[in-house]
Amino acid sequence: MTTRTRRRHTSTRARRDAPRIGLALAGGGPFGGIYEVGALLALADSIRGFDPSRLDVYVGVSSGGFVAAALANGLSPSQMHRLFIARAPEAAMRPALFLQPALREYMRRASSLPRLALRACLDYARHPFERGLSASLATLARALPTGVFDQHAVEAFLARLFDAPGRSNDFRRLRARLYVVATHLDTGAAVTFGAKGHDHVPVSRAVAASSALPGLFPPVEIDGQHHVDGALNKTLNASLALDEGVALLICVNPLVPFDATRREPHVRSAVDTLHQGGLPLVLSQTLRAVVRSRMQAGMAKYAQRYPHADIVLFEPAREDADMFFANLFGYAQRERVCALAFESTRANLRERAESLAPLLSRHGLALDESRLADRGRSLHDALCDPRPLRTSARRGVRQTARDLSHTLDHLERRLALLR
Repeated sequence: MTTRTRRRHTSTRARRDAPRIGLALAGGGPFGGIYEVGALLALADSIRGFDPSRLDVYVGVSSGGFVAAALANGLSPSQMHRLFIARAPEAAMRPALFLQPALREYMRRASSLPRLALRACLDYARHPFERGLSASLATLARALPTGVFDQHAVEAFLARLFDAPGRSNDFRRLRARLYVVATHLDTGAAVTFGAKGHDHVPVSRAVAASSALPGLFPPVEIDGQHHVDGALNKTLNASLALDEGVALLICVNPLVPFDATRREPHVRSAVDTLHQGGLPLVLSQTLRAVVRSRMQAGMAKYAQRYPHADIVLFEPAREDADMFFANLFGYAQRERVCALAFESTRANLRERAESLAPLLSRHGLALDESRLADRGRSLHDALCDPRPLRTSARRGVRQTARDLSHTLDHLERRLALLR
């Protein structure tokens, strides 16, 4: 048996024997992405052998697509914190990047106004009693912009980030499987970028499409078709990872409805009931309730369809007032939200330690009991910890085999492209 044949045999056996771990990340605006970074920092800090940037399959929806794409490119949660969240000078993604007006969309719609106004006048003149003035003027609504802010700056930033050495903006050249889900505007159907037939689209473009929330951002055109936020269809789309055969799937959902009746007495908020907060709080609670209800229905189906897979969900506590009253689309309080996510995820791990410990053990992972017992451990401690992630010997061998497998697969794809 030649060396190359032995490597292929070893690689194939490693892929078959090694536990496959996947990650599914839901959306939730800038808040959702920031929460997910904080939660992943807590998981990496508290679970020995768990490295979020070295998993097998990633699924991202809306803002979860940002995080999933970065992880699939080998960026660690610590690196994402430095690039996207920290206020330090080296932070590359600043709030202004999301707030650039969609000038091209404004100009395109404004240029259509004279033609639409003429059409409305002619329509009214021809059928003054049948349609009426208001119905004729409704034609002018087509001149309204489809979004307030421009995604091009964010997309360009991601393209530069993923085109750096050692990374890729091409789904087909990534070490791990990456799926980014958007919604086809004309049909309402989900579109999975990264899947066959949609893997030629640049990752940065797919992320822009998946996070194009209607009203805030114009639809993103890809191959002549328009796409909007992927969360309009499903919350997690976790089945994409489960269909890949993952044995352990970690899910993170940032949005849960607030349960004011379970709020701790010492916690103060601006209102006693959500009704007092007016339309913004009512809409926020409604959105969160719809998102979580839909996700729970999906999770129940996953348990039936994939009985041999372990699925673990992390999300904020429903009585967590700090998480609920944070601005879903705000970016200014990003450090505080990230720290809260870190703390709440650690608390969740402590509460579920008895059931999680044996589950994680089946996949070569283990809770770091000493770190979880340290109630004073903060996000800053995790970011500054110089120690590498600790792994068991068994997990280390498996990780090495998986790395070799991914490297050989990547080499084979590159050679195929050169033929």
